[in-house]
Amino acid sequence: MQNITEYVNGLCAEVKTAQKALALAKASEKNGALLKIAEALRESKAEILKANEQDISSASENGVPKTMIDRLTLTEARIDAIADSLLDVAALPDPCGNGSVSVRPNGLKITKTSVPLGVIGIIYEARPNVTVDAAALCLKSGNGAVLKGGKEALNTNRALMSVMKRALNRTRIPPNAISLIDSAERTATAALMNARGLIDVLIPRGGKGLIKAVVENAAVPVIETGAGNCHIYIDESADLKKALAVAVNAKMSRPSVCNAVETMLVHEAVAEKFLPMFARETEGKLEIRGCKKTVSIIRGSMEVSYRAPTLAENSLQTPSVAVSPLRQGAIEATEQDYDTEFNDYVLAVRVVCSLDEAIEHIRRYSTGHSEAIITENIACARKFTESIDCAAVYVNASTRFTDGGEFGFGAEIGISTQKLHARGPMGLSELTTVKYIVEGDGQIR
Repeated sequence: MQNITEYVNGLCAEVKTAQKALALAKASEKNGALLKIAEALRESKAEILKANEQDISSASENGVPKTMIDRLTLTEARIDAIADSLLDVAALPDPCGNGSVSVRPNGLKITKTSVPLGVIGIIYEARPNVTVDAAALCLKSGNGAVLKGGKEALNTNRALMSVMKRALNRTRIPPNAISLIDSAERTATAALMNARGLIDVLIPRGGKGLIKAVVENAAVPVIETGAGNCHIYIDESADLKKALAVAVNAKMSRPSVCNAVETMLVHEAVAEKFLPMFARETEGKLEIRGCKKTVSIIRGSMEVSYRAPTLAENSLQTPSVAVSPLRQGAIEATEQDYDTEFNDYVLAVRVVCSLDEAIEHIRRYSTGHSEAIITENIACARKFTESIDCAAVYVNASTRFTDGGEFGFGAEIGISTQKLHARGPMGLSELTTVKYIVEGDGQIR
């Protein structure tokens, strides 16, 4: 292969040229292309799954954690779900054009209209669904897309891009409007981060380390997304049955994603009752790393449930009823645990004495993604939502809803955790900017 920087720059230049034509495409043409891609994905399941099996095999051999392999894995059902998401995007209104009109006293007519950002570079980790979601959103919003996926999903991403380009060849949309950087080398990522003048904005999707590296090293504008050190606070007024269901869902339904909870804060007034409930519900599935009070409460409750065997029972080799390491329920947390996005079946827990202490903790460690309170106290809910500064704040609901589809935006390009341009799930409208068209009749100033 040629010099990697030349390769990446050449790819970006091709996308930039194609984007100019894409920006002029009619909504019906873009929607038709998305439907063609959805159809092609369903028809090409065998091809995609074969490539995905190669990636899963390599990931397993290289010791990639099971939760990350889950993010990497495609099935027929997951491919159908990806195809369905394309239909959802096609059904959404076109984000480009339209706009508001005003007429100035001097007769100037000013139209504020939405236009594509241009060429969007997306750097992401081992989630092949992002390859299709990102391409679809960029196509619908008139943007070119240069995709750089993680090395773990390289074969799958190649197959998905091949399928999409073949589908675009049957439409009026230029296939080069979307492209994949077909390289696992880090220098390819560096080249994309420095493709100033060839891409207009860079969006990293992944863990804290990836996002930090892109923000600190990119020469092009960056929209930060993804890092999710999310919290859930169980207030003293919480309905504990409701709290248990929400907390378990927020952590356990899919711990490898950015909207999963990483730290649970529990008011001391309900800790003695709630923590044993939570530990029993997640026993054997979740590693709890807690403050000293958390560990004491959970271990104490487990010792009541699982008594140690007597000497006579041991001599008779009765079935084990001893307190095993898993059944001890919790280990003591380090301060670093509260600052960690585990992306795994691990949860940091802290008992707090007040809502104010919970807010202070979240302000210190939050990445600005999603935070939740479980409470029956309206005043506490209001104080929490007003005090917590992040993209999504929840009252009595799971943080797992921070998602473009769940918010009604269709698929999303990522969850923005910054404040400029876009914040929260980035749907179609967040992939546009504005242009002012000013019409006159010889006016001068």
